[in-house]
Amino acid sequence: MDPVQTRAEGPAGRGPDRRRRVHVRAIGGLCVVAHPHAPYPSGDFKFRFRGFDVVEVWNGLWTSDQPWKADNEAALAGWGRSLAASIRTGSWRPEMGNSDTHLEGQICIPHTVVFAEELSTEAVLAGIRAGRSWIAESADVDVSFTAHADGRVVGVGERLATHGGQVEVQAAVRGVPVGAVSFHTDRGKVHRALLPAGGAGVVQWDTTAEHSAFVRIEVRHSNGHAAALTNPIILN
Repeated sequence: MDPVQTRAEGPAGRGPDRRRRVHVRAIGGLCVVAHPHAPYPSGDFKFRFRGFDVVEVWNGLWTSDQPWKADNEAALAGWGRSLAASIRTGSWRPEMGNSDTHLEGQICIPHTVVFAEELSTEAVLAGIRAGRSWIAESADVDVSFTAHADGRVVGVGERLATHGGQVEVQAAVRGVPVGAVSFHTDRGKVHRALLPAGGAGVVQWDTTAEHSAFVRIEVRHSNGHAAALTNPIILN
């Protein structure tokens, strides 16, 4: 069955209590590290992420009309730094976004777009758990992120067996005028390309599994604020 794509708000909440995490999993839920660098006193998450399933790297508006803040940048940077080691050990945690509504008109700014086998709670949670998701600033933004090698094609959160060959990574973006797409691997930011004034464009970059253990993309506005973030495609 081809996966369906659904845009959903993610779970919120904090707390390192292990018993709560066990209970959440027992009823089929996911444990999320919510806004780990919240902009208020004692807002930094001081615990290890061990035992959690997903990391919220993009939280919604707190006190202003700007959806991208320094706390999100810090959360994204920390999650990005952890990917190389955690992918090697098979313990990587997907990223997600959530508006965590505090202000009027804030719902779904941002939100997580999930590839699911069907429109059910279980299928959406499975998509998030597997990293088959990306984060959109709003419903105006759309991203298609794929990797191609030797006739095989995979999408976000999936693994691509390259058999040592060249990999063509492609990002198709809509809704980000005069923005930019950057490609990130275990070596950091490796490629960047500008989007046209109309906001729709396709960006391609080539690599190999030898040079890139994974590839993920960031789509940003001209002022540097994020418009979309993806989970990685893993290259074997």
